[in-house]
Amino acid sequence: MSFQLHPRLEKGSHPLCLVSGCHIRLKDNASFPWLLIIPEVEEGLEDLHQLSPERYAEIAFVIRVVSNFVDDHFKPDKLNVACIGNIVRQMHIHIVGRSGSDPAWPAPVWGFEGKTEYSLDQIEETRTAAHRALGT
Repeated sequence: MSFQLHPRLEKGSHPLCLVSGCHIRLKDNASFPWLLIIPEVEEGLEDLHQLSPERYAEIAFVIRVVSNFVDDHFKPDKLNVACIGNIVRQMHIHIVGRSGSDPAWPAPVWGFEGKTEYSLDQIEETRTAAHRALGT
């Protein structure tokens, strides 16, 4: 299996690390602490229920550790976890930290027009923290 990251996912995020065959990326919008988990799976597998029980368990574990990282590092009020893929069909899971002070609260982040760019220092600090927290 040759893994190819969807161009839209690549363009809209920054690489952090690789955990259990899952690419962990920081969504390119500093308005929300938003990470993506992009598992290396067979082409055509888009939804979690399509996975073998073993791969499902591996990815569920990655969702848990990445959720813990977002919670510990960014300190949001609430975590939203979703595997939507209506536009980009490649399997990916969103881990989004939400707070009452974020600009879209309490509405969904999808479709929110405001965007704040990360500085290179913020990206590198998040990457370093992710490596430390996720054991990579």
